[in-house]
Amino acid sequence: MGLREIKLKEEYRSDVNDIVSEFFLPCLSNCIEYNRCVDFLSIHTLSTIAMGFDKFAEGEAKLRMITGHKFRASELILLTRLFSEKYNKSLNKKSMKNSKINNIKNIIDNGQVELKIAIPNSDQVSDSFSERIGIFRDEQNDVVAFTGTSNGTIVSQSRDFESVDVFTSWNDKSRVERKISDFEDLWKNKTNYVEVYDFMDADKKGLLKYSPEWIMQD
Repeated sequence: MGLREIKLKEEYRSDVNDIVSEFFLPCLSNCIEYNRCVDFLSIHTLSTIAMGFDKFAEGEAKLRMITGHKFRASELILLTRLFSEKYNKSLNKKSMKNSKINNIKNIIDNGQVELKIAIPNSDQVSDSFSERIGIFRDEQNDVVAFTGTSNGTIVSQSRDFESVDVFTSWNDKSRVERKISDFEDLWKNKTNYVEVYDFMDADKKGLLKYSPEWIMQD
């Protein structure tokens, strides 16, 4: 089954739709590439994406994510260990007994996850990256793009009230191509007002920051 076969709506809104089950899960389960810009990233977000991304287990799927530079302290410590070759063999045994953490480590080690950090570098924008776009691509090269949500989790006791605008390559080609171009420009660090770094480069340069726990709630 491909993305084109999913009965997609132009908009999903929390008061009338279950955005996760009606939109995110079907698209994740039927794509081979997921590109995502989000204002913050957590281990829970990565693990739930992996859970919904069926082709991760087959080694076929690819996740490219661009996020802001502020993290919970505990999340940042674990993320740097998961992405660092230096720490690959030193993750404590207790962490690795957690199947979600182990799954994330496996797909990172397989080269299926790439993470970059976007940091504003101009007085004309705030000090935090907050663009929220997502792009799914399937084996037939059909594409579904969306805007309007920061929520990357699939399983949650409570979710934000939000709406998602959806565009498809077969019904709205020009807009989808624009979203793809926007993401690729960010990925290649060709976007005004922000500087984009590979996650580990940003860590080595001391650019990653801790945020208070209460700010970064899933």
